[in-house]
Amino acid sequence: MGKQNVPEIFGSNVFDDRVMRARLSADVYASLRKTIDENVKLDEDVAEAVASEMRDWAVEKGATHFTHWFQPLTGVTAEKHDSFISPSPDGGVIMEFSGKELIKGEPDASSFPSGGLRATFEARGYTAWDPTSYAFIKDHTLCIPTAFCSYSGDALDKKTPLLRSMQALNRQAKRILKLFGNDAKYVRTSVGPEQEYFLVDVNEFNKRPDLVYTGRTLFGAMPPKGQELDDHYFGVIKPRVTEFMEDLNDELWKLGILAKTEHNEVAPAQHELAPIFSTTNVATDSNQLMMEIMQKVARRHGMVCLLHEKPFAGVNGSGKHNNWSMATNDGTNLLSPGETPYENAQFLLFLCAVIQAVDDYQDLLRLSVATAGNDHRLGANEAPPAIISVFLGDELSGILDAIKNDKPYQGVEKEVMKLGVHCLPRFSRDTTDRNRTSPFAFTGNKFEFRSLGSSNSIACCNIMLNASVAESLKQYADRLEGAENFEDELHALIKEVITKHERILFNGNGYSDEWVKEATEVRGLLNLKTTADAMPYLLKEKNVKMLTEHKVFTETELESRCEIMLENYCKTVNIEGHTMVDMVRKNYLPAIEQYLQRLAKTTSLMKSVSSNVKCNYEISTMERLSELTDYILLRVEDLEKALEELKECDDVVKTSEAIRDDVIPKMEHLRKHVDEAEMLTSEESWPFPSYGKLLFSVY
Repeated sequence: MGKQNVPEIFGSNVFDDRVMRARLSADVYASLRKTIDENVKLDEDVAEAVASEMRDWAVEKGATHFTHWFQPLTGVTAEKHDSFISPSPDGGVIMEFSGKELIKGEPDASSFPSGGLRATFEARGYTAWDPTSYAFIKDHTLCIPTAFCSYSGDALDKKTPLLRSMQALNRQAKRILKLFGNDAKYVRTSVGPEQEYFLVDVNEFNKRPDLVYTGRTLFGAMPPKGQELDDHYFGVIKPRVTEFMEDLNDELWKLGILAKTEHNEVAPAQHELAPIFSTTNVATDSNQLMMEIMQKVARRHGMVCLLHEKPFAGVNGSGKHNNWSMATNDGTNLLSPGETPYENAQFLLFLCAVIQAVDDYQDLLRLSVATAGNDHRLGANEAPPAIISVFLGDELSGILDAIKNDKPYQGVEKEVMKLGVHCLPRFSRDTTDRNRTSPFAFTGNKFEFRSLGSSNSIACCNIMLNASVAESLKQYADRLEGAENFEDELHALIKEVITKHERILFNGNGYSDEWVKEATEVRGLLNLKTTADAMPYLLKEKNVKMLTEHKVFTETELESRCEIMLENYCKTVNIEGHTMVDMVRKNYLPAIEQYLQRLAKTTSLMKSVSSNVKCNYEISTMERLSELTDYILLRVEDLEKALEELKECDDVVKTSEAIRDDVIPKMEHLRKHVDEAEMLTSEESWPFPSYGKLLFSVY
């Protein structure tokens, strides 16, 4: 635990409910809470009163500026700072902040990606206060979470569609609950995203252009020791990392972020931080803040936090597990089976809604986590496969099978675990295990979507998940609301859904080759291996229809996002390719040449002393390195040509396909030869820190 008193510092930099209740009048507070809880329109007079108190609170905390903090389609956050100062008649200044400034901002939108939603000269954009996510102070600046849209009203951010998707699910879930006699005020989804990351020493990081430019190592031979012994996972946290974690926790807790669990992950230098669940849009904001603060605190400790999905080849990459559930305003978890799930019809219907959603919109879920970085993880036996499937465990699978076949369910009795040592406690074994190979697993009272990459915004996958579940619930409500016999129709509906969508259910090993064959050839599931494969599915007719009907996106917003995501993929790999060329031509080839010269001089000198000296090491090494330099030159020229040809293509889909089919294989081929040369060249002659130095640099 950190050096400070946690209850005292927690949320100390957040204008949260405690602060609002203490500082706002009863009427203003009640009106604002109604806006937050029930999605009621915000009153302008209320905004003015909130702005006044928010300013006073922030100034008391040492803030001098305010900013509308938003999440454009770059994948990171954005902020433009304005000071509170206004001139006073006596030549001084006063600190002002109005309701208008709280509600609306006007950042220049011209340099943010829009995917054709507006021309470059159309610079005006608007940010709008999201009162459901608390304002906070960061670096002496009052940060106000906002949505971001263009002058024409198109969403240019990740928050707006996320809020729309939450609204869509809320609308349809309440219809279903009403059929069960539950008049809930609202239904919200909540998320607890587990964040994986690597820590490396800043001095070693700064010596690697590939890490600096791309966030991952584009070259590097494996050291003698990696993760083979499984000794890093859950191992003792080293002192330097412990100090970082303590500092990080303090910073996160001050911002009201519920940092809970921390531990070493599988790979050397890899770690994980998991928060407690919070409402999805708040969890999204918190996760963006978490990633930013991780990087800032790491620098403070002489380290760099790597959030790339695959910073090192040969060891596990980093993901972000999205633990997702639904709950009513009174805290009832709609995905909690209860003690007798086979008798819990409401739970079974919501469970079916998720199963159907994942099957019907497996393509949307897959593309929601598609990035150039994440392509290195999915399907690589360290993360879930690119094929989306649902793991339910034995008990729920048995219940659904009994319903499908109209057979009585033979309940699974809880088994008491006996460990054979009298002093150890006995406890009940869960009725379902955890399947770490499943991309979408039920884990007791929530679903864990495990396909996200570590640098991903969690907004994208939750938008698609919320919207697709809302569509399932809408279909169910449309059918059940007009039913003559609700119980009979409900049973028939659940049975139909199970029968129709059982292909998406899989409790086995998602890493196996047999599963890939069964999933694609027998079950007809999609296997979208890369971003280039996945992103075009966003514009499939069924997907556009569902997302627009639920008012999550407009058709033009979908077209823009498809273009932006593919452009990002192309630009990311293009930067990686040019970085490889730069490193090979400026560093690797000259370094190998110098080492060859050294070997040649050594050989010549030794043979001049005695003709009996064989110099087997020197000669064989020179011969192989000489071959490799020729190969490396050919491969780098191939890559340069492929990158140059990309400039001639103005179709982003075709460009992404060329990158997938031509550029990336050439990058991999080039790397293979350079990595072999590293193993033959002396450490002092090699121009960059090795994997060993990077992976074990903080211990």
